[in-house]
Amino acid sequence: MSDLKKYVHNRKKRDKAFAESYDAGYEQFKIGVVLKEARETAGLTQEELAHRLKTKKTAISRIENHAEDIKLSTLEKVAHALGRRLEVKIA
Repeated sequence: MSDLKKYVHNRKKRDKAFAESYDAGYEQFKIGVVLKEARETAGLTQEELAHRLKTKKTAISRIENHAEDIKLSTLEKVAHALGRRLEVKIA
């Protein structure tokens, strides 16, 4: 385990607020990564996806890098623009 992973693990054990904040931030980060990977798999640039969604490249960048509080309707539009469909699961 890396030093960073050890630090995060130990800090989460002793600091509940840190643990909650870290976990929430990680989930938001994962959403952005999934969206970026889907866009790249579709062979699109941020600019091309923005054009399909009738928005600006900066909006796509913001979604991919800061996916906090993103609406399901926005995720659905992005999925549709990528020729995909959105699936939401509660596990």
